[in-house]
Amino acid sequence: MIRAKIIGASGYGGIGIVELLTRHPDVEIGALAAVESVGSPISDLYPHLKGFCDLPISSPEDIEGDFDVTFMSTPDRVGMKLAAKELARGTKVIDYSGDFRFNNAEAYAEYARRIGLDTQHLAPELLTDTVYGLAELHRHELGTSQRLVGNPGCFAVSCILGLSPAVKSKLTVPNSIICDCKTGVSGAGKKLNASFHYPARYENMNAYRLSGHQHVCEVERELGLQAGDPSLKITFTAQVVPVCRGIMSTLYATLTEPMTEAKLLECYQDYYAKSPFVRVLPSTSTVGSMHVRGTNYCNVVVSVDERVNRLRVVSYIDNLMKGQAGSALQNMNLLFGLDETTGMNSPAMYP
Repeated sequence: MIRAKIIGASGYGGIGIVELLTRHPDVEIGALAAVESVGSPISDLYPHLKGFCDLPISSPEDIEGDFDVTFMSTPDRVGMKLAAKELARGTKVIDYSGDFRFNNAEAYAEYARRIGLDTQHLAPELLTDTVYGLAELHRHELGTSQRLVGNPGCFAVSCILGLSPAVKSKLTVPNSIICDCKTGVSGAGKKLNASFHYPARYENMNAYRLSGHQHVCEVERELGLQAGDPSLKITFTAQVVPVCRGIMSTLYATLTEPMTEAKLLECYQDYYAKSPFVRVLPSTSTVGSMHVRGTNYCNVVVSVDERVNRLRVVSYIDNLMKGQAGSALQNMNLLFGLDETTGMNSPAMYP
């Protein structure tokens, strides 16, 4: 049995992995840590867990014992302070933040600059040891010998999965990619913020971080690797819409040559043939964000606007699952040699 510790258990990302692990046949939750609600059972904070997980929340420094994996559902710059100690104990670490999404200090610095953080990484010696935790692209690196994983950003997951097949096959004109992305309010996390109070969000939509969203760093790097072109650039717009959870990314690129939708669909189906959590669908599909809600699936709707020779892909994920806790568990399964779908192969709830 895999023994798990969750740091940051009281937030949305933390509770997401708690929910998943209570259904996992090979994992025991050994400890929950947070800086808030210390001493309270997690099921007092989240009553839907009553009888499924009633562990008390502890301060991170008060937890003792051996663990096989630590999930760090923590803000930026927390994981880089704690990871070395966890790894020294022989524990595998999966970090939700941007601390370990990059393999060198320079790449991390650009990410940190975009969100106004200190650009100096506090554990740069670990960056060469981390793997970017998007299993569909890095499955071969997420083996049992790997110990440190940087979970991808939610927008990045939707964009990278939506564009990788076309970019890999060199079907898109360089630097013609546009990512138009909409997210639910839960993407802002649990912490109170006046911008996300009900009156500010109800019947309101807005774009944000137009000067440069931090997830662009991941998208450009990963798509650049697929294209074999490190200079690849995208135009990215993030928007928040008045729904609780879900991301819809509408992705555009000019095609290098005329192509039918059937041919593009075949390209995507071949690329994701061994990726159980990616469902490739034709443009006639009537899917939306609710069809991935609460799951680790990414629904990719493929379309070609033949009038203007442009690819159009709509990518749907649950930002708290495939964009966070679901990817974390998928990565954990691979790190321990399990089938990557273990504990997660279930449909969305409808309606």
